[in-house]
Amino acid sequence: MKVGVIGTGNMGENHVKTYLAMKEHCQLVGIYDNDPKQGRQISDKYTIKQFQSLSELLRSVDAVSIVVPTEYHYEIGLRCIENKVHIFMEKPITDTVDQALDLIEKAEKAGVKLQVGHIELFNPLIQTLAEQLSDQTIIELDFHRMSPYNEKLKNVDVVKDLMIHDLYILQSFIKQDKLLNFFSMGQIIENTPKHASVLTKSEAGVIAKLTASFKSKRKVRTIQILTEDALIEADILNNQLKITRDLVSQELRIHDTIQPLQRQLTDFIECIRSDRIPTVTGYDGVKTLQKANEISKALHQKQF
Repeated sequence: MKVGVIGTGNMGENHVKTYLAMKEHCQLVGIYDNDPKQGRQISDKYTIKQFQSLSELLRSVDAVSIVVPTEYHYEIGLRCIENKVHIFMEKPITDTVDQALDLIEKAEKAGVKLQVGHIELFNPLIQTLAEQLSDQTIIELDFHRMSPYNEKLKNVDVVKDLMIHDLYILQSFIKQDKLLNFFSMGQIIENTPKHASVLTKSEAGVIAKLTASFKSKRKVRTIQILTEDALIEADILNNQLKITRDLVSQELRIHDTIQPLQRQLTDFIECIRSDRIPTVTGYDGVKTLQKANEISKALHQKQF
């Protein structure tokens, strides 16, 4: 299967490296970036073809990763659908729910697969954590996802960039249980949320607290879960789980040689080959986008 990458920033480069490591699954035909200089750097670095136009790339591939700023997801997604090219769309799916729903409808009519990049669901640590929770009654979950600030984050909304991961992880843990109102507080800097704290509760009574920030002095990715029987602590950066029951703690280190992005893109290729529904559908992306937009809007309106 022939694949391409649209957008060659940091995450786009990760997709390039990953596809090149997946030769048994697909052939990376080339890349396109609307910044020719940026595209040329990646083309030269990995000895891959740099297409001079999006149209040229789309005529040459069966599937693409769209790894561009969110404001361009809808427009490029439509171009892919017009060319019957299957889409892996990095999160969030689009800027607005209406755009996302239109993209999903058009993709379905055209027979185009649309998978959304919820990468943490392919992280072995998160999968192991989900297994640990399968027979547990959850009382509360506490998520922290924080990073130091840099100039590249000037116009980036921390809710749609960082917290969005924990929103879809949270939903995967509570399954069909529905989250109710979100109570949001945060800090707006340069007209975008840079720090956000959210409190929510599900219909079944599960409490969740989520913190995302670009104001931290170090990178943090942790989840703490209190159940009726245990305290479970996850350190995503160090691939560690600590489970405490009756004052006895057990520590697990998750070893895996395959990176979550490779697991995710392999799953995308296989869903095309086997003509099955993507593991993370466009509708999954919409549900997460709705929550992120609601929180971001509340922060802008200073409602909590």
